[in-house]
Amino acid sequence: MTAATTLAVLFSSAALAAAPAHADSSKLLPVRATGDVVVDGVHRQVFVSDPSNGKIVVTDYAGNVVKQLTTGLSGVFGLELSADSGTLYAAVKDLDAIAVIDTATDTESTRYPVGDKPLSVALAGGKLWFGYGGDTAGAIGSVDLTSDQHEVTLDQDKGWYSAPVLDAAPGSDTLVAGQLGMSPAEIASYDVSSGTARKLASTREAGDNLGDFQVTPDGKDVVVASGAPYYHQVFKTADLGEDGKYVSTAYPNSVAIAPNGTVAGGSFAWYDPDVYVFKPGSSEAVRTYDFPNTGNTSGADTLADAGLAWAPDGSRLFAVTYNSEGVYSLRGFDAPTKAVTTVTVDAPATATRAKKLTVKGTVASKAAFPAGVQLAVTRTDLESPNGKALAPVTAQADGTYSFTDTPPAGGKVTYTVSYAGDADHAAGSGKDTVEVSRAKTSLTVNNNGKVYAYGKDVTFTAHLGTTYKNRTVEIWADPFGADKPKKLVKSGKVNSHGNLSVTLDLKRDTKVTAKFAGDARYAPASASSTVGARVSVSTSLSRQYKTKSTWGHTYYFFHKSKDPLVTTKMPYYPGRAQKLEFEVYYQGTWYPGDPEYFKLDSDGVSRVQITGDHGQDVGWRFRIRSSYINGSSGDTVNSTTHGAWKYFTYTR
Repeated sequence: MTAATTLAVLFSSAALAAAPAHADSSKLLPVRATGDVVVDGVHRQVFVSDPSNGKIVVTDYAGNVVKQLTTGLSGVFGLELSADSGTLYAAVKDLDAIAVIDTATDTESTRYPVGDKPLSVALAGGKLWFGYGGDTAGAIGSVDLTSDQHEVTLDQDKGWYSAPVLDAAPGSDTLVAGQLGMSPAEIASYDVSSGTARKLASTREAGDNLGDFQVTPDGKDVVVASGAPYYHQVFKTADLGEDGKYVSTAYPNSVAIAPNGTVAGGSFAWYDPDVYVFKPGSSEAVRTYDFPNTGNTSGADTLADAGLAWAPDGSRLFAVTYNSEGVYSLRGFDAPTKAVTTVTVDAPATATRAKKLTVKGTVASKAAFPAGVQLAVTRTDLESPNGKALAPVTAQADGTYSFTDTPPAGGKVTYTVSYAGDADHAAGSGKDTVEVSRAKTSLTVNNNGKVYAYGKDVTFTAHLGTTYKNRTVEIWADPFGADKPKKLVKSGKVNSHGNLSVTLDLKRDTKVTAKFAGDARYAPASASSTVGARVSVSTSLSRQYKTKSTWGHTYYFFHKSKDPLVTTKMPYYPGRAQKLEFEVYYQGTWYPGDPEYFKLDSDGVSRVQITGDHGQDVGWRFRIRSSYINGSSGDTVNSTTHGAWKYFTYTR
């Protein structure tokens, strides 16, 4: 196995350790192939043989791997449990032996050397029987378990092409053998009451490509899974005459029969149900299972040949599956003999609160319901988030039902109708949702459209109108700019006037949103207020030789030989630039020059030197200012802000 698969086994086992004991489960199996699967009900464990890796994997009922038997089991295939579940017999093909395993300790206690390449084992007539032999040399042998020497008898019915697979009903004197993979498939039955195998009958009518078969608990029939026909055949063990069929699907490959006669028939089915469960005496499935797709192709996971096994008490069915990547799983199904119950619920899409509405639906199953089936009804709404039980409803003979209700709460109201299940039916439920009307309430936030100075503390007040029970409001602030996410700044109940306030330090344009989650009678509401925040702009001149208050302003005086340095500072934002405007005064009017944008350094500072032949500027009056222009300055997170004008002139 790959390291990833091994880790998946470990982690999935740990994850399910605390799961309920009785629940459908699926766990990865650390195998590359499987030969047989048997269930030990006494110790509640499952044995799966892996001939490719030469081991037997032991799991608990939840599929958790509890042990792996890996010593001297090369080619291990067929498995058989003793009547008391104390001993597991395993046919070890590559070692010409049968391993005997103590199920209480899951350790090998002894080993019986037998004939060439044993493939399968079965208990019948007080002996352990095995099918063995290579190509053109198949035969049946037995081990006398009552003798201290465990004598082995070989060469019983040597007419098989290769080692046959064997099965018998518990305590039966009838043994059935079959040739896997053959077309047409051949099976034969034997009377072994005398200690030797005496053939009763044989047939080549068991379909094509035999995958599995099992004798019924009473020993009278054998159920066969062959690739064709596309159903599970039934033959009498006495003469192998046809005795019915179980309707399944194409490519049957597995069969398991519970002690009470319940039949599970499995098929290699990518797109159809994989397992069909039949009650004793019925040829129509009471339940089916369709495996999910855990691989990388369109076809779902498939059932391994002979991959089904029942817990002895019939409470659980196990299936070995694999996906398109060769990853195997052990799936356990709880209460598989119970028919699936389907409950439909049809409620109106919308309704008016406190007005009567009607809900209807059906309850259905493949197994007939007793008369007067009662269904539990639960209403879940804002007033009863954990659900409120309503009066149960009785289904009609045709499975239909209906009831009325007056929803006290608005919003999403869910009606759940459930059947608790019984001896023949699994529990089932369905639900439908109604959108029930709610009244509208008013919600406002002040200050919309106002613009404030940079860093101004501004109080925002949300006002909530009439509601039923909920008086809580949330206030969210969303500063402009992708680097500042929306944030909940306050949540609480409004005061007696319906108000909730919060004070924000505004440094960016901000959208403030108030939210009311609604209650059982009033719908959710929200309201927003978007306000502007200017930037702080400081502009300074340097390199002057003096400053003087004149012409109504403070002027900076520069010698004509000096280039003034204009330093602008404002809050930094990536890509931000300041707009620098330059104007000259002439005959009572300020005339603008061409403005320019200058990028701010990461510290928010821009330094601009005014160069040129200042001898020509002597006597003229000038002014400059720095501004942030929303959009044009490289971003939109603040409102347009103009700095103060700075005045200067040149002298000789």
